[in-house]
Amino acid sequence: MRWMAKFGFVISFVVSALSALSAPADAQQYPSKPVKIVVPFGPGGPADIYARVIGHELSEVLKQSFVIDNKPGAGGTIGADVVAKAAPDGYTLLMMSNTLTTNETLLTNKPYALMRDLTAVAPVNSSDLVMALSPSVPAKTVQELIAYAKANPGKLSYASAGPGTPYNLAGELFKTMTGTDILHVPYKNSGDARNAVIAGHVQIMFDAVTAMKGQIDAGQVRALATTDLKRSAVLPDVPTMNEAGVPGYEATIWLGIMAPAGTPKEIVERLNTEIGRIIDKPAIREAWAKQGAVPMTMTPAAFTTFLKADIDKWAKVIEKAGLKVQ
Repeated sequence: MRWMAKFGFVISFVVSALSALSAPADAQQYPSKPVKIVVPFGPGGPADIYARVIGHELSEVLKQSFVIDNKPGAGGTIGADVVAKAAPDGYTLLMMSNTLTTNETLLTNKPYALMRDLTAVAPVNSSDLVMALSPSVPAKTVQELIAYAKANPGKLSYASAGPGTPYNLAGELFKTMTGTDILHVPYKNSGDARNAVIAGHVQIMFDAVTAMKGQIDAGQVRALATTDLKRSAVLPDVPTMNEAGVPGYEATIWLGIMAPAGTPKEIVERLNTEIGRIIDKPAIREAWAKQGAVPMTMTPAAFTTFLKADIDKWAKVIEKAGLKVQ
């Protein structure tokens, strides 16, 4: 009996030890095959640009390919739904923006719920938007543009990467706060919207400073104002919207990584740690500073809290402004 008791104890100990080792071992072996990062927007926008930076750096560190898969459309919901329905094994990730947090209020018939079907992994960065104007419009300042828009109601238009995107909300917020009648022209992605403004087909776009700076420097568009409460380090001579005569105006864009709900905690934490290390690299921070991107680092739990707060914040703004998806 004593021998059997000892034998049973040994068996129990071995089983417990193996169970304790299994989860960390899975995390240590991850990734054992290529990982897909779904970008729910088209090529050329901030989400695409920074997904490629993060993907490249993760490939170097984790010795596996991180492949970017652009799936634009429906304000980011097509790509987000692909990830929400993917296997929760860490091999399908989502590069998301605050488009997806505002969609929680704007789009009630989405095939997924952000905080139910996806899990927070890590934030990436945030950046200002800039109000860019086609040279075909005579306005040189925000106040001149407001006066022109009021004198020509419905004749000006602004481009966005689709309904519910930060570019769309920034435009609608501007219209609401200035009492102007400006037509929204949605495009499938920010690259197409940007090209439309450069070509003069549409007159205005609220775009990420990181994406539009080259066109501003080349004189293809005119920068009227940036959208944070403090001036952009990349465009220090451009006033904020608040300074330009629209007091209280604020709208930025931020990016982060999510995974399907149920992805093992160990994998989520490993990705969070590696992404944090990448963002903390001096070369990355220096390059991003020149582009106007501010690095963001949080634990998965803190990022979850951040996401919930952002959903609540924009729900109130959308309700107050009476914004609706066209």
